[in-house]
Amino acid sequence: MKKRNIILVKSHIGVPSSLILIFAIQLFSVFAAQDIQAQGNLLINPRRVVFEGTKRSQDLNLANTGKDTAKYNVSIIEYRMKEDGSFQEVTTPDDGQNFADKFIRFFPRSVTLAPNEAQTVKMQLIRTDQLKPGEYRSHVYFRAVPKQTALGTTEKLKDSTAIGIKLVPVFGITIPVIIRSGESTMKVNLSDLKLELINDTIPRLQFTFNRSGNMSVYGDLRVEHISDLGISRQVGIVKGIAVYTPNPTRKFQMDLENKNMAEYHKGKLKITFSAQSDTKPEKYTEAELKLQ
Repeated sequence: MKKRNIILVKSHIGVPSSLILIFAIQLFSVFAAQDIQAQGNLLINPRRVVFEGTKRSQDLNLANTGKDTAKYNVSIIEYRMKEDGSFQEVTTPDDGQNFADKFIRFFPRSVTLAPNEAQTVKMQLIRTDQLKPGEYRSHVYFRAVPKQTALGTTEKLKDSTAIGIKLVPVFGITIPVIIRSGESTMKVNLSDLKLELINDTIPRLQFTFNRSGNMSVYGDLRVEHISDLGISRQVGIVKGIAVYTPNPTRKFQMDLENKNMAEYHKGKLKITFSAQSDTKPEKYTEAELKLQ
């Protein structure tokens, strides 16, 4: 993990200290995003866990790819998915949403990894007799624990008239844990297809996922351009798209390949949404957009 950041803001007569503090926090937010990305040295496999059928346990493999020893606390956090695909932390479920936290246990709850070291976190399904038909979802949160400064050591400020503010960015990763009980009634289709040419250089495809039933949907998206002569060429792919319960819709957009902009004025686009598979993926749905 990187060293803590120190921001110095000089005090001026007539400027309230509260405004100086606000300015320092806003200034730090610019650097914090860069530091958080640089500290992303934790690899987790798999990146999502699904308990269904007779599956009752799952090992999560953690590896530290950084140069420093890192400690992570492991906990459960709850999210709702918004219509644009972003997440919002919640404490109570929405109508039709079920949390999985009461039906899973995991250990250990804290992991310390030296550089290039790996360890396993084991997850188990419990209280299966209390599961009603449907889907349950929570997220496992791996939160980095900042290094503590040794007692008796301080960082001195060169300017004694300045206000020193020390802020430590916290790095974390979450992965979904899903429990599926009973028969799936999930269905999905695509609607509201639209292609925009941004500044005549970026072909941007927009559409809506429409999900119904008692389960989430998760898969890969493939976009092909089909010419008037029937020649097909892949122009876009996105892997790992989810529409979680209880959401009925998700707005989505993606930029397509722009090597040949002329082809986006004729022919058609074929959008295929399929389950992830190394052999023969199940096709959830597909749609076509006529270009002109």
